[in-house]
Amino acid sequence: MLHPDQLEKEILVFICQQANKLVNCGTYLLRQAFFTFGQVEHDAYSLHAELKDNPHFKILRSAVAQQVLTGVAESFKSYKELTNKFFKGEISDQPKLPKYRKKGGLATISYPARWVSFDQETGQVSLSLGKTFKEWFGIEHIQV
Repeated sequence: MLHPDQLEKEILVFICQQANKLVNCGTYLLRQAFFTFGQVEHDAYSLHAELKDNPHFKILRSAVAQQVLTGVAESFKSYKELTNKFFKGEISDQPKLPKYRKKGGLATISYPARWVSFDQETGQVSLSLGKTFKEWFGIEHIQV
């Protein structure tokens, strides 16, 4: 069980809030593409490229932001696959387009192993923060 201090907890909440906002930005782009072109886009790499200059993307470590957006793309891919099954009669309930997350909510984040270090002596995990986070707040990593 991790026991972050108050500052670390605030940083984790902030990062998860930014991830939540990024999910909504990605969802907005893919929903608008669907409403405009009538197609379900779900290419994660295109979504990464489209949102790489978004402030919510930039405040996160890039690998974390990419993982968040990959989750958005996967939800639209699932919607597309379920829609195809619905029209083939393989499922009875028509799927709904992925919706936005609650404003102010927290999204789950995933850190690749290369950006996490574990100190066996202290039992603390160190999470590397993004370049923009370091520039804005002067904090390079947190230990929990």
